[in-house]
Amino acid sequence: MRAGADALRVLVIAPTPFFGDRGCHVRIYEEVRGIAARGVETRVLTYPTGSDVEGVSIARASAWLGAEAGALGPSWSRPLLDLSLLAACRRAAARFRPHLLHAHLHEGIVIGWVLRGLYGIPLVADLQGSLAAELADHGFIGAGGAPARLIARIERWLAGRPDRIVVSSVHGASLLASLGVPPETVEALPDGVDVEVFRPRPADPGLARALDLDGKRVIVFLGVLTGYQGVDVLLDAVPLVIRARPDAHFLIMGYPNEAHYRRLVRERGIARHVTLPGRVPYGDAPRWLALGEIAVSPKQSLTEANGKLLNYMACGLPVVASDTPVNRELLGGAGVYARAGDAHALAARLTELLANPAASLGRGGALRRRAVEEFAWSAIIDRLERLYRSLAAPGAAVPS
Repeated sequence: MRAGADALRVLVIAPTPFFGDRGCHVRIYEEVRGIAARGVETRVLTYPTGSDVEGVSIARASAWLGAEAGALGPSWSRPLLDLSLLAACRRAAARFRPHLLHAHLHEGIVIGWVLRGLYGIPLVADLQGSLAAELADHGFIGAGGAPARLIARIERWLAGRPDRIVVSSVHGASLLASLGVPPETVEALPDGVDVEVFRPRPADPGLARALDLDGKRVIVFLGVLTGYQGVDVLLDAVPLVIRARPDAHFLIMGYPNEAHYRRLVRERGIARHVTLPGRVPYGDAPRWLALGEIAVSPKQSLTEANGKLLNYMACGLPVVASDTPVNRELLGGAGVYARAGDAHALAARLTELLANPAASLGRGGALRRRAVEEFAWSAIIDRLERLYRSLAAPGAAVPS
């Protein structure tokens, strides 16, 4: 559908298999959904695979030579996908005539930079963390050495291309400053949460019964199932928690490595205390989170965003998380922290909350208030709209 002549039009570049029920994708979806309510028209350009979502205009790149992206993280096929995405973006720009480019992730900056050079359209970049740290987190490069230094130089160059960069945390802004990016070009725009959808609610008795959770004190995790998300540390903590609290049960929801972790659970003899239901659609997440008494996020990354915490908070759940700058920025004084990578510390914090339900409930209430007051999407979209309108001059659209 062609955009209205008077509407501000934004081409959203998403080099990822959007939509995939996970953090970065949720940010893109909620930004697009929220900005549409302000009269801004968007078109999302993304990889060949992914799920369509109602109310979002999506165009997909072609699958050149059958290249596909994995469920998450880097792969050797992505450069080919990015070239295909660039071609798709050029075609879309000619039809859609955007006033502004909004590029997600570091690959999106490259594509946006090319389009800006061709058409003179202002470019906003949206970064969730450090490129070098992400590649190291996924085991694609080592944490040190020549490859890491090369990636750091590339990252520094990329950070200088956009007209403005939005990052999901103040910590992220400080990382860009350390790369020499002028502070006036960076805005910390945190992830948000729909506090009307994610809210405290009673557990669904039918769902609890189907999962055999009746009478159990449930600790919930909802996110990507990988080592850098701390899932291995969480499983290490399980026997320590159930030794002190035999009625504790861990509901570990997410993808893509469900089979691997189910096997680990069986091998360790903790299957009676752990349920891994697999992927939970974003729209169903509030119902599943309502099964929990406590939420947990032992994420190991020191730079990447952690949007799941906001969903936990808005649901009124007390949260135990790794002690990282990003997590402290989101949870504040109401969060409970354990040293990153330390299963004993994680188990101790979880056990303490289980032992004191009244204090646990108080923390959950405080986190709900914090989510409403500081992280509701409505306020964050206000800031995004101001940014868009300050950068996009009416004459900046691609010529017909």
